[in-house]
Amino acid sequence: MKRKFAVIFIILVSIAGLAAFGRRENPGMQTIQVSGRVRMVGSSPMTSLVLSGEDREWHIDENDKEKLMPYQQQIITVRGKEYYRDLTFANGRSAGRWYYLTDISIIQTASEN
Repeated sequence: MKRKFAVIFIILVSIAGLAAFGRRENPGMQTIQVSGRVRMVGSSPMTSLVLSGEDREWHIDENDKEKLMPYQQQIITVRGKEYYRDLTFANGRSAGRWYYLTDISIIQTASEN
């Protein structure tokens, strides 16, 4: 029984390590002000709240989701800190870059336009 538990534990730790290997985070954050439409993307249970601008899409950090949730399908202007993650496929090829916003403050909403 103990051996079975140890094997399962080692497998789970290995899988968690492999998943993290596939992406690199940008250590530096810059404060930006952007406008865009707040949208929910993905399928349950893996949904993500995003702000879709003209040339880029920012995923909203988990800590700020509740703040922007009431503005879904509205165009808003926010100020926040931007960071990104470079994603890679298992074979090492680039899978693109995802941009994120955190520490968000709402500057203007659609009702204020």
